[in-house]
Amino acid sequence: MSTPGDGVARAPSRRGFIRRALTGGVGASIGLGASRAARAQSGPIRSFDHVAVPMRDVDAMLAYYRALGFQVQETRGICSVHFGDSKINLHRPELWQQETFTLRAAAAEPPCGDFCFVWADTVEALEAAFARADAEVIEGPVPRLGGRDGGTVEGTSHYVRDPDGNLLEFIVY
Repeated sequence: MSTPGDGVARAPSRRGFIRRALTGGVGASIGLGASRAARAQSGPIRSFDHVAVPMRDVDAMLAYYRALGFQVQETRGICSVHFGDSKINLHRPELWQQETFTLRAAAAEPPCGDFCFVWADTVEALEAAFARADAEVIEGPVPRLGGRDGGTVEGTSHYVRDPDGNLLEFIVY
């Protein structure tokens, strides 16, 4: 049996394997549980938490997003639509039109959003959701490269506009 420092290559020990797995070394080197893009990411930013846009027609907007299957929450100044671990804050007109409200892009007025959502069901279910929301498909189905695996995975996209005119893309992988 060889000893450390004798120049003989050894298979990694189980303890070393576990240590590398816990610190990310094994996953990064053999690709366990992470996409190529995720493994390549070196910074602390991992995902969006939320984005915010102003809205003009509050009742129509909230009814539309509910019909598409989003969870909707309402407060006095801000409403939000939720999907997965993310959300879109929708600023009511009485908030975003105030000169004192500065926590927004200076020129943001409806429509100013362009969002792409991953649809985790069938194209037929998506089309049914569009029918419930009375959403007119302005383009699609069309093949598109989505954001998965560093923008290398193709899906099928459908494009609609919400009542304020924001562009919504739904991609099915």
